[in-house]
Amino acid sequence: MATDWKAKEARYYMHVVNRQPVVIERGDGARVWDVDGKEYLDFTAGWAVANLGHNHPAVTEAIRRQAATLLQMSNQFYTLPQLELAEALVESSALDRVFFANSGAEANEGAVKLARKAGKLGRNGASEVITAFNSFHGRTIGMVAATGNPHYQERWHPLAPGFVNVPFDDLDAVRAATNENTCAVMVEVVQGEGGVNVPTEGYLKGLREWCDAQGLLLIFDDVQCGMGRLGTLWGYEAFGVEPDVLTLAKGLGNGVPIGAFLCKESANVLEPGDHGSTFGGNPLATAAANATVRYTIEHDVPAHAKAMGAYLTERLNALRERHPGAIIDVRGMGLLLAVQFSDTLSARLVAACNEEGLLLNPVRPDAIRLIPPLIITEADADEAVEKIERGLAKVLQG
Repeated sequence: MATDWKAKEARYYMHVVNRQPVVIERGDGARVWDVDGKEYLDFTAGWAVANLGHNHPAVTEAIRRQAATLLQMSNQFYTLPQLELAEALVESSALDRVFFANSGAEANEGAVKLARKAGKLGRNGASEVITAFNSFHGRTIGMVAATGNPHYQERWHPLAPGFVNVPFDDLDAVRAATNENTCAVMVEVVQGEGGVNVPTEGYLKGLREWCDAQGLLLIFDDVQCGMGRLGTLWGYEAFGVEPDVLTLAKGLGNGVPIGAFLCKESANVLEPGDHGSTFGGNPLATAAANATVRYTIEHDVPAHAKAMGAYLTERLNALRERHPGAIIDVRGMGLLLAVQFSDTLSARLVAACNEEGLLLNPVRPDAIRLIPPLIITEADADEAVEKIERGLAKVLQG
């Protein structure tokens, strides 16, 4: 008798997510298979995590080798993969120091701790961080307050103090919110969970100039935008603006949980005892991430993502032209894209696309997000758009 995996989930797992009715068993490249053997083209990539695709040989081999060598040591000791990864990240970025965590939320928490210490030392104890509405920085108590979205905040009041949410892509709002208690500004260079919102030209450069003038740290949350997703290795490179602090996770380990925050030497204020993590930077996670980073750089995966993003955008805009009453916008950068609809049909469309063998994310009731592995081909993009069109036809026909 086949195992009823959905019944097991209902019996044992906390009901904190409404799952798609698909039980995934294995993956390879840009494709996954469910327990019944049905094949799906995966345009979710584990929420922009499997940038090199599922079961990538370079990452799998690094995990296998490290699992047979050393899984865990505390940060009381040096470990080789951690230091190799630290070198790879610093040498490939505009930042100078790194600390490893287990997730994007933890990376953002660490960045805020750093900013608050910098405010204590350089701005008379300033501790407040300005963030943007429709952002997403994680689900810890602190990062729920940082995330400017009532959907994630409304059940957790009183929110942790020390965060001010202002409209995204609005320099005047940041200027107005800045006061003597402000220590930093933290934004995603492109908002992912917020609906794939790309800032207008000059916004990020304006933030850089304002932070420099006011003595504030500029923190870029690159958790979703980094590791080649926007067509550049790091998200900030797509806009020509360098942050003081950068946070990473998701695609960093290609599926093995790892986060990191990096800083410029000028912002390097943390000292022994200020921060730590039992599992952060452990040998297994850093070995996987080191293989991911080095493969991404050596094979210029960001350039491929940029080319495939342009091709997929072209195909999606052609789809929009064929369905002008249903599709009102296609937006994004690289392989972080969204399709906006004139009606709240995204959940129904995702369900229809599941039937067609395509996995998508209903990022908003009226929008879907496409975040495929960065190694997709033109044929994969063609297939995805064809399946979206078939799914859309089903939805529009009722």
